[in-house]
This record gives sequence, structure tokens and C-alpha cells, in this order.
Amino acid sequence: MISVITGASSGVGAAAALDLAQKGYQLVLVGRDRERLESTASRVRSVADSEVTVEVSDFARLADVRDLASRIRAKYDRIDVLANNAGVMVPDRRMTADGHELMIQVNHLSPFLLTNILLDRVGRVVTTSSRAAKTARLDPDDLSRERRRWNGWLQYGETKQANALFTVALAARGCKATCFHPGVIKTSFAGGTLFMKLVTLPGLHEPVEKAAARLTHLATSQDGEQLAGTYFRDNRPDKVPARMKDPDLAERLWKVSAEAVGLESKP
Repeated sequence: MISVITGASSGVGAAAALDLAQKGYQLVLVGRDRERLESTASRVRSVADSEVTVEVSDFARLADVRDLASRIRAKYDRIDVLANNAGVMVPDRRMTADGHELMIQVNHLSPFLLTNILLDRVGRVVTTSSRAAKTARLDPDDLSRERRRWNGWLQYGETKQANALFTVALAARGCKATCFHPGVIKTSFAGGTLFMKLVTLPGLHEPVEKAAARLTHLATSQDGEQLAGTYFRDNRPDKVPARMKDPDLAERLWKVSAEAVGLESKP
């Protein structure tokens, strides 16, 4: 069993790698920092007799994502689980060299591109979303929030709603795709923001292993196969606003995303 985990250098991704390795999975760990990825790989090898490889890729560069997908396709005929876990939150507006706002590219467009290139070889797709998606108002025609007032947390929520809608669109195409809220976890994610300082006060957050277990649940259980297109919280399907499961909105997002990353949009 082969699992590709993005955002695997620390936090939820690294903890999920340890969990999946102990369940017998062969791992491909993806992240920006080779040294930190190698540290995760060493920890995995210390607890499990599992084959682990490291792939460096910066999701702020679409060319990096294409190169990553090409390397993975060259090495593996099948991928049992693709865990789209890489993510970023920044309060200020930043643009990538590809011309997209940073969060929408790293959190949605790059996973969209990677998944599509690998899709014919993937068994399951598990995407780390967030409860921030529930209050978002994603506009597929303004993914980089150029025509609306800038707010980092609102933009982050829209990228997480994009994760949920991408999951819906994948399921409509026959893919065993699910997404989930990891919980409020104390990691380096969104470090320095007032919100994360408040919610990670003692007693208000969970250990990272708890979030990792939610990812591995969808990677390994029947829920990940039988409930495709579903958003999970605490290992159970969660009630979500209509926008988060709207098939028409999901298809609009798919078309716009395909154009944004240079892929032909296929029904």
C-alpha cells in the first residue's frame, strides 16, 4: 500500500506518516524542506519497517508541482492514498510567480493540479479542509480575491471551501475522495496570528496525533471508500452549508481551476 502525503515535514502530515507507516503503508513524503522531510522519514523508520521516500516540492510554484507529479508517475504504477495535506495561512496578501494569491494556490490550485495529473493511478484522495470552510463565500470568478476587500482569514476559509467542493467534484467523477476538519491543533500553522494564539491556549486545542488519526481514518477505513464526496468531523460525516456540497458550484470551481493551472477541463 502506497501513500503520498503532502505537507509531511511537520504537524499533521508528519504525524499521519508515522500512523500510516505503523499500519504497513509505503510512504512518499512531500514538502518544501528536505532537511525536515528527512527528519520525518527518520522518525518513521525508527518505529516501522516501512519504505519511505522524500520528494521536495514548493506548492507556491506550479512548475514544481508538475515536476513532482512527473517523478511520482515515473516511480509508481499505483497510489493507494493521496493525502492532500499541504496548506498555508498568511494574514497579508501575497502573490505567487504564477500570478495567483498564495493561499488559493498552495491550498487548492496546486493540490488540484497534482491530483489531476495522478488521478488515473490513485485509489483514494483525502484532503485536509477546515471548519473555516463553513462560513466562506467562495467566488470561482475571483479566486485570488482581487475584486473584494482583503482579509486573510476570509481568504483562507474560501480555500478550505474549495477543498470541500473539489472533493465533491472528484466524487462525481468516480473518485473515492473525502475531506475533513483536522481540529484545532497546536502546530506552527498560522503562527503569530492573534486567532491561533487564542485558540491554542491550554485546554483549547488537541494534540497533533488526534488530527493525524482523522486523516488515517479516511485513508484506511470503509468511510473513505463508501462515503465519497463527504466532509468529516471527528470521523463522522458532518452537516455542512449547501454551498460546500453544491455540485454546480463544484463544477464551476473545477472549470476555473483547470484554466488557472493550464489543464484541459474534462467533464
